[in-house]
Amino acid sequence: MSASQTSDIPTLLVKIYGKDRPGITAGLFDTLAAFSVDVVDIEQVVTRGRMVLCALVTHPPRGLEGDLRSTVHSWAESMKMEAEIVSGHGDNRPRGSGRSLVTVLGHPLTAEATAAVAARITRVGGNIDRIFRLAKYPVTAVEFAVSGVETGPLRTTLVTDAAALGVDVAVVAAGLHRRAQRLIVMDVDSTLIQDEVIELFAAHAGCEAEVAEVTAAAMRGELDFEQSLHARVALLAGLDASVVEKVRGEVRLTPGARTLIRTLKRLGYQVGVVSGGFTQVTDDLKDRLGLDFAQANTLEIVDGKLTGRVTGEIVDRAGKARLLRRFATEAGVPLAQTVAIGDGANDLDMLNAAGLGVAFNAKPVVREAAHTAVNVPFLDTVLYLLGVTREEVEAADAHEEITQPPAL
Repeated sequence: MSASQTSDIPTLLVKIYGKDRPGITAGLFDTLAAFSVDVVDIEQVVTRGRMVLCALVTHPPRGLEGDLRSTVHSWAESMKMEAEIVSGHGDNRPRGSGRSLVTVLGHPLTAEATAAVAARITRVGGNIDRIFRLAKYPVTAVEFAVSGVETGPLRTTLVTDAAALGVDVAVVAAGLHRRAQRLIVMDVDSTLIQDEVIELFAAHAGCEAEVAEVTAAAMRGELDFEQSLHARVALLAGLDASVVEKVRGEVRLTPGARTLIRTLKRLGYQVGVVSGGFTQVTDDLKDRLGLDFAQANTLEIVDGKLTGRVTGEIVDRAGKARLLRRFATEAGVPLAQTVAIGDGANDLDMLNAAGLGVAFNAKPVVREAAHTAVNVPFLDTVLYLLGVTREEVEAADAHEEITQPPAL
């Protein structure tokens, strides 16, 4: 039945609620089937074992409404459920234009923060059509389907206030592209991994404090990245090349990094990294994690020693954005369907060029400029911004355990 056909016909809203158990949905529609009604809409929610099932159906043939009401109430009573039936006309009202998906992450997610988010959606003219929990671990993540306001103004309102509310908020346009194949590109230092790679090298050269000071200033945007890169690398001159293996062994992945990449790959996404660090480490990460793309600066090694110089194309702030575009072209993914994740000022061009830029535990200047920010220490929470639920992640993990061949 088309929308025009259901716009003004008599309908009944049948609401069943009570303790959830198998057979409720089938039983309700078996009961309704005796009255030759058509289904216009269905929605069912189960929260802590309590079910709410709503069925919007066409009005039964003349003279049968009373029998339908009586029969549904009797059936519900036999199932120890409550029933409510409301007469009306037509389908649900059409959703407003400007449809968006608002993901809210809390650790914990408080009632106060939830109320504040809902109030701000209303304040800019949005209507909450549906709320769905994506995850309860390691953070609580809920998704609001919102209509009636364009995505841009909604994002500005919610993301601006998110830090004050103690939550992380992401706002993306709703549509089929949400589950389309995408490209995810991450920064490495302090994003994919917990370390700054150049500081790991510097520790072996005995100049860690000097390098860390320059790195921090560069990430805050106070220094030109290329100049700071050359200044820091110069301090490594003379280090034996064997230090590369030691640094690779010292690298610590960010909590949730393996889960994020593993899940994205199972979903058919392509994943890459760009780094102001060094290919001596990123190439190893690419192999270990099964990444599709990796690009970084390269430390020059001559006669088994680091020279204190880098070779080849410099990966700086502009370079990261350029590489995001290059990877997208090679992956056959529109730039609008790319996601970039980073923490420092040299990630800003990449974050702004991507369809969704995520500031991960980032410096203030980055949080303010990115599309959204994640301020919990779990990289896999980015999955929730893409609409992937924790249950889907765990189900995929369980499937892999079952299908993996036994170790020899």
